Amino acid sequence: MSRNDSNLVVRYGLFIIGLFIASLGVAFSTKAGLGTSPVSAIPYSISLVSSLLTFGGWLNLLSIIQIAVQVILLGKKCKPVEIVIQTVLAFLYGYMTNFSCFLIKGIEVHSYLEQFFYMILSCFIVAFGIWIQLKGGVAMLPGEAMNRAISQVTGKKYENIKILFDVLYIVIAAAVCLIFLGKLAGVREGSVIAAVLVGTIIKMYNRLFNKIRKTA
Repeated sequence: MSRNDSNLVVRYGLFIIGLFIASLGVAFSTKAGLGTSPVSAIPYSISLVSSLLTFGGWLNLLSIIQIAVQVILLGKKCKPVEIVIQTVLAFLYGYMTNFSCFLIKGIEVHSYLEQFFYMILSCFIVAFGIWIQLKGGVAMLPGEAMNRAISQVTGKKYENIKILFDVLYIVIAAAVCLIFLGKLAGVREGSVIAAVLVGTIIKMYNRLFNKIRKTA
């Protein structure tokens, strides 16, 4: 195995680790019970309204839409292999999320303070997982890759694009719940806080990493 191949394996390994860490963060947000993560808010809300697809099925449909947006925006710059990898990773991420939920199923939450703690913890974990995926630099989940594509086309910072779309996901999910269910379900204060906080924490991780690298 050449040095380049070895480096690629390491980078993919780093990405998979980041993927699992992010899935663990999503599991903790579910445990908190203060609203699902922004990127899953729309699929979850629609699954409560329609039984046409499962929650995972609606999540996969959202991933397809996010991949389509990338193809449209990037045009000839779009890499077919990366699109295929994103599709595979989207399904892998679903299995990892289920496994993460299994790992923490024994944790019991008895008060709102504990709910809030796990919600904040989930934000730091999800942000760290995404940050590691970015450092791996080989692939991304469709949602994050779409944010990156928009960032490349518009010249806006990735973190700011993420915050914008996280808020948009929450607004749409809330509208779906209010219109069809007459109440908020799966979208609560935790979802709104995560929409703003995760992107902000990623910025913090970047600043901390750059500071450490300069010191070293």
